Amino acid sequence: MSKPKGFEKPTGFRDYTPHVVTKLRTIERNVLECMERWGYRQIITPTIEYYDTVGVASSTSDRKLFKLLNSRGTTLVLRSDLTAPIARVVSSLLKDEELPLRLSYHANVFRSIEEEAGREAEFFQTGVELVGDDSPEADAEVVALAIASLQAAGVSSFKIAMGHMGFLNGLLEEVIPGKTVQQEQLKEGLLGRDYVGYRQSIEALDLEPKLKEQLEAILRLRGGKEVCTHAAELSSSTEAAQSIAHLCAVFEVLEAYGVSEHVLIDLTMIGDFSYYTGMTFEGYAAELGSPVCSGGRYDNLLQQFGRSLPATGFALKTNRIIDGVHGITMEEKKPVLIQYTSERRAEALTEAARLRSIGQNVVTFLLPEAGAEASTTTAGAVAGNKSIQAEQVITYGSKNGGGR
Repeated sequence: MSKPKGFEKPTGFRDYTPHVVTKLRTIERNVLECMERWGYRQIITPTIEYYDTVGVASSTSDRKLFKLLNSRGTTLVLRSDLTAPIARVVSSLLKDEELPLRLSYHANVFRSIEEEAGREAEFFQTGVELVGDDSPEADAEVVALAIASLQAAGVSSFKIAMGHMGFLNGLLEEVIPGKTVQQEQLKEGLLGRDYVGYRQSIEALDLEPKLKEQLEAILRLRGGKEVCTHAAELSSSTEAAQSIAHLCAVFEVLEAYGVSEHVLIDLTMIGDFSYYTGMTFEGYAAELGSPVCSGGRYDNLLQQFGRSLPATGFALKTNRIIDGVHGITMEEKKPVLIQYTSERRAEALTEAARLRSIGQNVVTFLLPEAGAEASTTTAGAVAGNKSIQAEQVITYGSKNGGGR
């Protein structure tokens, strides 16, 4: 294998130039401030976790985890999401805090997806976890906060598609009871949005036409509040009935929030069916075909860390917003340029310190001595400050002896 060139980096990783970092930090600041106004406190967890704890509890498939060994031979992983690490902290350091817990985060995560063209192996997520409340009010709160967070991130046109794992589980167990393999195959089709494959899987089942139609009818369960009535008519399963009642109660709370115009009920929306246990949702921006946020209820995760608590949350896919959404307003603050001769250096640097102390950005620049050959950078700064886009230029002396 050839040695990488000096400017190369591993596949799936990227450099963030100053302009992109400014946009990233603006989104991060705006969204975290929004979450704080909703009562969510920020948490930071390690970049590296134990594989046997956080790694196996994560929703990320094992083949997509970055694994490494420490000096004792213990397998570690780079965090692939924030939910499992936060569940670990909630079950340990925060076990004595009053419930419900409202926690927010912004961090980089890692997934080994180098074989998937155009995908990033390191990216940023900004999100929340609401732990200790299993009510429709809690689910509605995270959906409403996801909407507010998208708006804070500059995503002006979007839709939230909201579903419920329990409805599909109840329907499948009613129509094809006990057939786990076939149920998983049907779920895979919905998870991958492969509706042709989903229909083919239905046709392959040895079922009466009426039952096949019952399974296929879920593809038409998308829309507003009317979906609740149609879904209730589709299945007589107790689990399905309880699930759709919960989901429609969530929708009613979202109406009270005044954000239901952004939400549609989509009962093909199941999220990661090995991870989510109830309401799930994804947010789609008008500019992009892929989700810019996702979340839902995961009531079984915390028990893996010894504390059985209900939980719900979401994460913004911050990199997709940075790259594909252009609604964020960034004010790039231009600095004051203080240029000076060596004789007046002390005066100039004292003024620079004073301006910085009151919140001003300041760039300093040493003017060339009289008769000295100016460098390209020096020439640019002196000749109209072309290399430094300054809000104001203050000069202490000049190469000709003039100045402030």
